[in-house]
Amino acid sequence: MRFVERTIWTALLAMVLSLCAGSSARAQTNPPTPPPGNTDRDAAKAEPRIVTDQVGRRVEVPQPLRRVVSLAPSVTETIYALGAQDLLVGDTDACNYPPAAQKLPKIGGPFTPNLEVIVSLKPDLVVAAANSGNRKETVDALDLLHVPTYSTNAKTVEDVLTSIIELADVLGVGDNGRALADSMRTRLADLHNKLENVTPTRAMFVVWQEPLISIGQDTYIADAMRRAGAESVVMTKQDWPRLSWEEALRLQPEYLVFASAHPDEVTATLNGMRNLPGWRDLKAVTENKIVIISDAVNLPAPRIVDAIEELAKRLHPEVFTDATHGASGGAPAAGAAKQSTEPAQ
Repeated sequence: MRFVERTIWTALLAMVLSLCAGSSARAQTNPPTPPPGNTDRDAAKAEPRIVTDQVGRRVEVPQPLRRVVSLAPSVTETIYALGAQDLLVGDTDACNYPPAAQKLPKIGGPFTPNLEVIVSLKPDLVVAAANSGNRKETVDALDLLHVPTYSTNAKTVEDVLTSIIELADVLGVGDNGRALADSMRTRLADLHNKLENVTPTRAMFVVWQEPLISIGQDTYIADAMRRAGAESVVMTKQDWPRLSWEEALRLQPEYLVFASAHPDEVTATLNGMRNLPGWRDLKAVTENKIVIISDAVNLPAPRIVDAIEELAKRLHPEVFTDATHGASGGAPAAGAAKQSTEPAQ
């Protein structure tokens, strides 16, 4: 399979390189006439700025930066939150937040983006997310095509804040990045103060139901859970561990946590699984201690703080008695945490 994959990548690269070479040759034969008004702008181009991305790669960022392609939903969300969306000329099929991002030209999925389409968009910079489905092979291929690629890589919530600041600086909106990160940090500090004397809830974050897949301790989702007053019962260092039912029953979490943009669909699925072997033996299922929060927790992006606050309110409503309405996150403070005898919300 590795030989086949390398063969496919080699063929794809050859095709794209050929396309670029042909375009270059045509440009030399018939040099384009600069559009009116662009002469001064083109003359103002400066030397590339040298930066180090979050996986330690040296990246030459063209100056001024005008055209950016995003390879991950977390990147697209962050760029919009920074107010730099005018730089975006393309993103992935999975980039659906904010809604305006859905109108951008699409370059394929985060795992298998279309290199030819990316090149055709003539980006000054491509921004990838090393921990959100983007592969190193994609970045390496873009390097061979002389397309500068900057990678983010957040493994904790603090990393998310750092990533926002550093990406903002690369995009030329450093003040916006620092302001956004400061706002998020203030909200996290306020939440920490509220939960300071709370006993962490033993919970299992369910990534997938069949087979049962959860999260490891060294993921930003596990860190988000800790900041929400929960502790993942899955202690492995593996990022996305697959669990046997014997292991799940041995761990017996107090709560099961799901993340979805469509909670009604998750509830319907769980209702159909309650009597299945394994599920019916989990106390969290029989006691209906099930929490469904925003899928924003799945992305190392600004809305992760919303999801953390939402989870905290669902698991520890008693510390939010003065802010059950109107607080960020949008979930009712009681939810499944108090109404354990009613259907999951």
